[in-house]
Amino acid sequence: MDRMPLFDIPEEKDSSHGMPLAARMRPQTFAEFVGQEHLVAEGRVLRKCIEADQLPSMVFWGPPGSGKTTLAHLIANVTRAHFSPLSAVSAGVVDLRRVIGEGRKRLKSSGQRTILFVDEIHRFNKAQQDSVLPFVEDGTVTFIGATTENPSFEVISPLLSRCRVFRLNLLSDGDVRLIVERAIKDVDRGLGKLRITASDEALRHLVTISSGDARVALNALEMAAPATLPDADGLRSIDLSAVEEALQHRALLYDKSGDQHYDLISALHKSLRGSDPDAALYWLGRMLEAGEDPLYIARRLMRFASEDVGVADPQALVVTVAAQQAVHFVGLPEGNLALAEAVVYLATAPKSNSLYRAYSGVQKDVQQGRNEPVPLHLRNPVTDLMHRMGHGQGYKYAHDYPDHFVEQRNLPPSLEGKRYYVPTEQGYEKEIADRLKKWWGESHEEGKV
Repeated sequence: MDRMPLFDIPEEKDSSHGMPLAARMRPQTFAEFVGQEHLVAEGRVLRKCIEADQLPSMVFWGPPGSGKTTLAHLIANVTRAHFSPLSAVSAGVVDLRRVIGEGRKRLKSSGQRTILFVDEIHRFNKAQQDSVLPFVEDGTVTFIGATTENPSFEVISPLLSRCRVFRLNLLSDGDVRLIVERAIKDVDRGLGKLRITASDEALRHLVTISSGDARVALNALEMAAPATLPDADGLRSIDLSAVEEALQHRALLYDKSGDQHYDLISALHKSLRGSDPDAALYWLGRMLEAGEDPLYIARRLMRFASEDVGVADPQALVVTVAAQQAVHFVGLPEGNLALAEAVVYLATAPKSNSLYRAYSGVQKDVQQGRNEPVPLHLRNPVTDLMHRMGHGQGYKYAHDYPDHFVEQRNLPPSLEGKRYYVPTEQGYEKEIADRLKKWWGESHEEGKV
């Protein structure tokens, strides 16, 4: 059976001349598709379903420019089903009913299935999503939704339960660069007729600032290309200044995999440890404005909260985890302030590395010492045999004693009296130190790590 056209427009090839570069460069085959190997590599379940034309209803969830709409269009080229695309930005219930009505007639007359593709599905309200549900249920249409938002929150549960959710990842720098280089060389759909070359410096800046969004990179390339005048031989050489102008973003000295990356994160970490919020904010800004992955910074801040603040301020870890969630949810540039808030909090928090030293001591003993059995009184006697063998015998239940504390041996015999965690006098740890001293006496205050 012949493949159905992507849209019911006979002159599609001619009409593509007025389309943006990002739309023209959409892959027509799996061989052209870049990234998302975990979904579309040879032998993956989704790839098999598409090639076998046995599609379940599904939701593509991923960041902008990661290939959600492109993958839906690729399905349209491969499948024998009729493809009906809608955008939730402009479509409404009337459009949905029209597509579904046409799909029902098509199914009855020729047996051909209809794929209803809704881009930006999170923009549909509950009533609009409800209107699709019965027809997904009875097989009138196969539903494909695309969203940048978490479908658990943005897609109604009844519809979500009838769909497979496929998560698309941010494109790597290598993926984006490959897409850009293809667009430069492609004569039929890309910019090949303009005879373009681009310096490595320009390409690196274009890729870095696009932050994994292929559409951003292609849009900037499409703007920079015609703005670059050809030389005497007709060649257009796109340099760094042309890319900066197209992106409206000055290139900063930074290499996400080189010395600059490690030097700047080191400067941020040490400024935080030195309780200098101004310096910490500066180094944060240097990294973010140069295109560093904000989630990488968030991970480093979480590590700092445990390693250098620790229990001196237990809220530090809470704040950094909240910042990571904020960045993940709203993205950039809005997420910059969440990271800035976390940086200021960490820089001005009381500092203690007692938790880091305590766990380092535990690691050393676990890796180098004997892995002794758990003392019998700490084991649960879950069977009669275990009870007769002495499991749980002699265990003291702390809640039965004054202040809900009783001194008893909790470490293996060879480690009896060992002190890993020795709190400082900083912040909340002073309260902890007083509490431990009250319970365990002077021995805990001195420590034995």
